[in-house]
Amino acid sequence: MTESERLIFGPAARRPSNGLLAPVVWLFGLIATLVAMAIGAVLAVVTAAAVAVIAVIAAVLVFVAGLAMRARRTMTRRDRRADDGVIEARKVGDAWVAYGWERTGR
Repeated sequence: MTESERLIFGPAARRPSNGLLAPVVWLFGLIATLVAMAIGAVLAVVTAAAVAVIAVIAAVLVFVAGLAMRARRTMTRRDRRADDGVIEARKVGDAWVAYGWERTGR
């Protein structure tokens, strides 16, 4: 091998170009490249759609959380007495008797 033969770059350096199968191999390489590009494009579209769905779900979640925070902030609290909501119960014999639930306004 001479010095000029070792300096050849490109497809001719890898395989001889005068074979009968060279065009067939080139065609199969082209088809494989096109299939790989199509699969990559489909995967890119699927990934973009998944990111868009995640963004929409996150936006809805933030919106609902904002509504909840606003409702909590604007909620009016009624003044409670110290004993409001507490029912007293005593055991009388074999039964429990509850006091405090018969107030008016309930």
